[in-house]
Amino acid sequence: MKGLLAVPIEGSLALFLAGAAVHLFATTSMGVFLGTVARSMPQFGLLLILVLIPLEMLSGGTTPRESMPAFIQYAMLAAPTTHFIMLAQGVLFRGAGFETVWPHFVAIAGIGGLLFALALGRFRKSVSETA
Repeated sequence: MKGLLAVPIEGSLALFLAGAAVHLFATTSMGVFLGTVARSMPQFGLLLILVLIPLEMLSGGTTPRESMPAFIQYAMLAAPTTHFIMLAQGVLFRGAGFETVWPHFVAIAGIGGLLFALALGRFRKSVSETA
């Protein structure tokens, strides 16, 4: 962003990359969980469409969260993408430090851990049923 578009980065690039890494863990855990739910690759593809498009549209990256109904704002706090958008905007645009964005780190890691645990449980159950 800084070099190609000449957009200044206000905060720490290392903090943003750490947030991106935690977000990658959470979204990968979500993908693995959805992979344990689907029975085939075509079903997995359709499931991804049903999950990822609303997740992206309602996370606050495309449209401001403040313009959405209150129940959608609260419901989307269960999505890791919403917390990552708030973390990224805080760090890159406002120059926020870790002391400001740590709740988003915790939320993303918690959601990712929960999804990973659910995926692991479903995977173990499916393996024990086939054996």
